[in-house]
Amino acid sequence: MNVQAYLDRIGYLGTAEPTAENLKKLQRAHLTSVPYENIDILLGRRILLDRESLFKKIVTDRRGGYCFELNELFGWLLSEIGYEVKNCVARYHRGETGMPKRRHQVLIVTVPDTKARFLCDVGVGAVVPMEPVPMDTEDTSIQSNGEYRIYDSGALGYMLSERYNDSWRDVYSFTQEEQYSVDFIFPSFWCEFAEDSPFNKTYMLAIRKGESRFTLDGNLFREFSESGVTERELSEDELQKVISEVFGIVIK
Repeated sequence: MNVQAYLDRIGYLGTAEPTAENLKKLQRAHLTSVPYENIDILLGRRILLDRESLFKKIVTDRRGGYCFELNELFGWLLSEIGYEVKNCVARYHRGETGMPKRRHQVLIVTVPDTKARFLCDVGVGAVVPMEPVPMDTEDTSIQSNGEYRIYDSGALGYMLSERYNDSWRDVYSFTQEEQYSVDFIFPSFWCEFAEDSPFNKTYMLAIRKGESRFTLDGNLFREFSESGVTERELSEDELQKVISEVFGIVIK
């Protein structure tokens, strides 16, 4: 990997030492620079999960992706810097009424000098932790966009939950079994082609800028900020302008 090119892509200006503090900075830099997006799926282009293709798409071509793309590449970056990285598969519970499929990729990252473990995730367009969440503590992680904790849910493994309306709400569960790149081919294929997949119907874009989050759901453009939520429907001309100017995506 060309590590410096990747760091330039996410606007990271710190040192490349594998510390806990730098891990926080790297995750935040990624979430505020690289958009979550499903445009290739809508265009009928296959999602390629090999690292060389991902590097070209996200770093060289300055595109985004979804969890299997973004977390795979981010995990590779962290490994190159010196972190211990384990790829894991998750079930996304928030918004689901039944047992969700295992269709999300997350990272367990170990800081080499302290052996402290963190959950890292740059592959969700909805609200998720902006910084890594400590795994080996019962303490909550208070962050700029919410309060999070990880607990043992039993058969489903670890559960990431968030403070929501004075109570706790489950976000997703994951086990510690290590997954390899080949293991994500099937769930990614489902996301691309299944009739009940939410990823192949309409635009699903998101990016964080500062403490604001911008999303595009179909032609509905929203901005979430400290002052509240604004939204408006976009015409076709406005749609392409927002994709380019807000999300930084130029389709080639």
